[in-house]
Amino acid sequence: MTHDDQGPSHGQYIPRGPQPPYGQPQPYGQQPEQYGPYAPSAAPAPRPAEQHRGRGRIRPAVLAATGVVLAAAVAGGALMYTGGGDAPTASSAAPGTSATVTPAAVPSVTGSLPSDAPSALASLLARPVVRPEQAFPESAVRLDDGSRYERVDLATTTDCARGMSQELAALADQGEGCSRLTTALFTDAERRSQVSVTVVSFVRAEDAGTVLGMASMDPVTYQTVSLDPPPGAGLPTVPPGSPGVFRRLMTVRSVVFANGQWGDGSETGEADLTRQTEDLLQYVNDNVVAYEEG
Repeated sequence: MTHDDQGPSHGQYIPRGPQPPYGQPQPYGQQPEQYGPYAPSAAPAPRPAEQHRGRGRIRPAVLAATGVVLAAAVAGGALMYTGGGDAPTASSAAPGTSATVTPAAVPSVTGSLPSDAPSALASLLARPVVRPEQAFPESAVRLDDGSRYERVDLATTTDCARGMSQELAALADQGEGCSRLTTALFTDAERRSQVSVTVVSFVRAEDAGTVLGMASMDPVTYQTVSLDPPPGAGLPTVPPGSPGVFRRLMTVRSVVFANGQWGDGSETGEADLTRQTEDLLQYVNDNVVAYEEG
């Protein structure tokens, strides 16, 4: 069972200005429940309140699809928004000055299951959440069309807020919470693209639907952290302010996010980048569906 928010058309890249880095570099731990950039360091450095969590930074990408299928975003159920007024926007700082960005208040959102939800849903939700090796079983991926990708990084945590924007973390906390977040970074055979695919698993299917719905309406605000290439991967760090592509799908209890960019920050080749991002999203989504629906 998969729900998506794929729009009917593709828009142009709209680069956004640079954003502050998210968190301090973290060593690659070997803990069973949390590893990769999300693993805690021995003495974590303090972070400013406005910064997001984790070593990876949320790249200022844009949505390549302009349409939003809201009904699919809430899995055919109801999505209620009870926020007030327009969200405030941060003004641009003058050159040579600094500005503190205060996140807008997170609206109160509730989701509900559709009336035709499968009777087996309760038993499916009782199963353990998908693990990293189940969502990302291969380091060398070959898709049905013959395209090849390499998984160059993998990180997982049960402290899901470390891999989300502050707004997405606050939204997830309105429900019964996130059980696990796992992110993998892929690159194509030419080692030009960088696509981070994140699986966020929730306790309740309603909460997954709520997250998908809000991320569909505002993908820049409600997004997951993209991983930077680890040392030794031989890949560049994407320049701040580079454009990209956001996509997401929902399974039984998880939302799968995909954020794609060119490693050199290029603003051309949108169609190819969109294809790679969507293909890798579908590949991971299929893995999650195969596990969750057993």
